[in-house]
Amino acid sequence: MKRRQFLGLLGAAGITATLGTTAQAAGGKSFDGYPDAKGVLFDATRCIGCRKCEAGCNKVNKLPAPPKPFEDLTVLDKERRTDEKTYTVVNKYQGKNGPLFRKIQCNHCMEPACASVCFVRAFTKNPDGSVTYDASVCVGCRYCMVACPFNIPAYEYNDPLTPRVMKCTMCHDQITKGEIDAPGCVSACPKEALTYGKREDLIEVARERMKKNPGRYVKHIYGEKEMGGTNWLYLAGAEGFGALGMREDLGNKSVPEISAGPLSVVPMVAALWPALLGGVWAMNKRKEKVAEEEQKAAVKAAKAATKAEADAKMAKAMESAERDKAQAVEREVKRALEEAEAARKEAEAAKTDTADKDGEGA
Repeated sequence: MKRRQFLGLLGAAGITATLGTTAQAAGGKSFDGYPDAKGVLFDATRCIGCRKCEAGCNKVNKLPAPPKPFEDLTVLDKERRTDEKTYTVVNKYQGKNGPLFRKIQCNHCMEPACASVCFVRAFTKNPDGSVTYDASVCVGCRYCMVACPFNIPAYEYNDPLTPRVMKCTMCHDQITKGEIDAPGCVSACPKEALTYGKREDLIEVARERMKKNPGRYVKHIYGEKEMGGTNWLYLAGAEGFGALGMREDLGNKSVPEISAGPLSVVPMVAALWPALLGGVWAMNKRKEKVAEEEQKAAVKAAKAATKAEADAKMAKAMESAERDKAQAVEREVKRALEEAEAARKEAEAAKTDTADKDGEGA
């Protein structure tokens, strides 16, 4: 389909849809999470910034080695974020009574913003609480990166052929296959700053810690309600979550719940937007395919031309070599004949001299 045809059909579909019914949004309903979903509780008062969790994550997920070894704690002097080769990082912040540390990774929202904006459903919220990604259906629009309130998804910009969106999966595949019992970062933590278990149990654990240690914690579980709730929960010391560089302006509504109202009054937005993006993606893919085929044809033609030129040069060189060889043979034959003739003349001259001498003697 040509671009003009596609846009014409899309326009006709838009007019028809606008005259019809409006799209049905989520109706303002929120998702309370899967009943047996797992999660992780991070206790900032126990974290010492050793980066063992980073090393554990790197090992379990078979990620590339970092530029500096995990034992090098000088990297904590600069604030970092996750990227396509690093699913989790530890950052250091200056508190009133010394340094504070926070582990950063995907928070595995109960209603993920990344999944809500992905029109090809590359992201999935699993019953175990994790949010996973399917690279085979991703079209590289990167709306997930824009939508994430925690700035987590990272893109493989250095891969021109099959780039992916990379992030923590809470070790979903490894745990599902029975390779490990808990996420790699949790198992690697030497100070039990990370606790893995059912989300509802973790909330009770957090409340019990706050109750038994008055004054040690700020009385709030970050992630219990933020953005509709997350499966990664946080406890902070008395200085609060702001001291750990965490956003405190997110509110308790998830992205799907926030967008439900505005989208409900826009005719067929939910239906037409994926169609438009899908069409644009298809055209881009077609363009890339044509360009790739043209490039292959150009390379093939260049190779053929180079081979023909090389063959011509070889033939010319062989012809020149044969000609030089024939000329060399001709010269040698001529020289041999000249030498033979000179020898014959010399022999006749010698014979004549001998005869003359014999005549004089007689």
